Amino acid sequence: MAVKIRLLRMGKIRNPQYRIVVADSRTKRDGRAIEYVGIYQPKEDPSVIEVKSDRVQYWLSVGAQPSEAVQRILEKTGDWQKFKGEPAPPPLLVAPERADRKAAYEAEAKAAAGVAEAVPAKTAKKATKKAAASAEGGASADKTEEQAGADSGEQV
Repeated sequence: MAVKIRLLRMGKIRNPQYRIVVADSRTKRDGRAIEYVGIYQPKEDPSVIEVKSDRVQYWLSVGAQPSEAVQRILEKTGDWQKFKGEPAPPPLLVAPERADRKAAYEAEAKAAAGVAEAVPAKTAKKATKKAAASAEGGASADKTEEQAGADSGEQV
């Protein structure tokens, strides 16, 4: 029985997601697999590649042949070089950790309630400019009312 390490396609129509599987070479692409050894999501930025390195090394050592696509993935993770005894490639890019949405929400809620510890510098500058503009605007608003009355012929 010839065993291959290949991709099993999952996901939506234009959003492919793959599982890296060990399967009999005679089975269908999305058919029954012997073992699931990783995932590959090419549409993410950067692509998500997770491989169970110890299981891949085992299957390669007992003669499983990777498909071309899986071989490229294993070259990126360094498992292929480890199997062949070559030097390791540079590390993979990893997506930055997402900001905690709950913490951001709580900080905004505190700021809105006026309980915030420190006001950011940009917000403080905007607030002082706004206050200065409203003070100037209030004096000019009075003049415009007087001018409007004089123009219409009314006495104040």
